[in-house]
Amino acid sequence: MIRNDVLKTLLPIIRDELVVCNIGAPSQELHALDDQPTNFYMLGTMGLSSSIGFGLALAQDKPVISIDGDGSILTNMATLSTIANNPRDNFILLIIDNGSYGSTGDQPTYAGRKTSLAAVATACGCDHVVEVDAAQTAAAVKAALEARKMTIIVSKCDSGNVQVPVIDRNPIVIRERFMEAVEA
Repeated sequence: MIRNDVLKTLLPIIRDELVVCNIGAPSQELHALDDQPTNFYMLGTMGLSSSIGFGLALAQDKPVISIDGDGSILTNMATLSTIANNPRDNFILLIIDNGSYGSTGDQPTYAGRKTSLAAVATACGCDHVVEVDAAQTAAAVKAALEARKMTIIVSKCDSGNVQVPVIDRNPIVIRERFMEAVEA
């Protein structure tokens, strides 16, 4: 399974949740699969989906799912320490680890080699860290939502992108629509 396949399995589970989605191909794929006002699509700022999602979880009580990639987490690993030391049980960080920088041409990441992002999250002090195969991702996200425990999920999948259109919605419109969903 590639990232797009993982996202498809998540749709019935995350449709009504607040979702902050990683820059580039992940946001474009989620947008093409099931555009929702509760989805915040990152159009810039690589590595900050987890930080923005966590900040949102700190600011309000609704569940927040941040969908990030291994390449982005590797560019902002300090966020794992921040998350570990300020736990919020309404926050789920889903790291879709395809071992590559998917949005820039599938160049390999170190997570596709020796670096274990689950081990890094655990070493940072995150209490509930789960590594799953791509096919088990939806069940892991559902279990984390039901448990209401801050959870870091590392979903191991194959590298690859699907061709989808670029998100043509203005970033300000994306933000305003999302903020209305947060306030609803």
